[in-house]
Amino acid sequence: MSGPDPIAVGRRVLAAEAEALSLQAKSLDASFAAAVDVLAAAKGRIVCTGMGKSGHVARKIAATFASTGSLAFFVHPAEASHGDLGMIGEGDVILALSKSGEVRELADVLAYAARFRIPLIAITAQPDSALGLAADVVLKLADAAEATSEVSAPTTSTTLQIALGDALAVALLERRGFRPQDFHVFHPGGKLGAMLRTVRDLMHAGDELPLVSPETPMREALLVMTGKRFGIVGVRDAAGQLVGAISDGDLRRHSEGLLDHTAGQVMTPGPKKAVPPDMLASEALALMSDPPPSVTVLFVVKDGAPVGILHVHDILRAGVM
Repeated sequence: MSGPDPIAVGRRVLAAEAEALSLQAKSLDASFAAAVDVLAAAKGRIVCTGMGKSGHVARKIAATFASTGSLAFFVHPAEASHGDLGMIGEGDVILALSKSGEVRELADVLAYAARFRIPLIAITAQPDSALGLAADVVLKLADAAEATSEVSAPTTSTTLQIALGDALAVALLERRGFRPQDFHVFHPGGKLGAMLRTVRDLMHAGDELPLVSPETPMREALLVMTGKRFGIVGVRDAAGQLVGAISDGDLRRHSEGLLDHTAGQVMTPGPKKAVPPDMLASEALALMSDPPPSVTVLFVVKDGAPVGILHVHDILRAGVM
């Protein structure tokens, strides 16, 4: 079958949607800031709703909010009319999506929001529609044609809805000071979750720590070093501070008369490489690799005191690369 060049069609669609996104970005005004204010002030959840393709987008936006630290969920407008309105309560905010703003199934949601004074944010192309008029804040979709040439199927409009949802979620998380460590709480699995794990998540602590005092005879220090199996022993002073470490290199440098020395005499002061427990494991791995010299073990310290130890194998087993 012959027909339009699919590559040319694809490029035309992407160019049309890119242009629409540019228009949307330029059209953002005080209403966007107002929407972020309403979302940030919410004591409850963000309730996303929409019908048809807008409903699919609303589900995605709810998932994005939830994964970035904002309590959010999706309510189907038709199911809302059959009992699910009870899921929306005081302190919540409703984010409703509809290009036309005249979706019949949204009527009960709009009435419910008005009755119980639940803030309503609308994403629509028609601010003077039923949805737009009912909303406390209206985010107007840019005036851009759908990417289809003859059939007005939702394409460009849903792209704009998704983009506005992303913009709201990012503005909200930055308002709240959301950090990578917080993001990991909601993404514990997969490659992304691995990259967001912290040193605290992977370190060995408590009785697993190889620690001695500066006065410990090297004969005893060697027993601790071999028994804990990290190839290193930390030296902790009477105040609980980590003042040094003994590695294989230190043993070689003091091989002559080693057992006549104390840990404090053999140790390398420092250690030169130590990390806090809240550091990302990926950052710790990079520190291990940085010369001079590269290391396979890091002590974890808090306020100068050793609280854990981390081996490169712990990081690699967790999938951090």
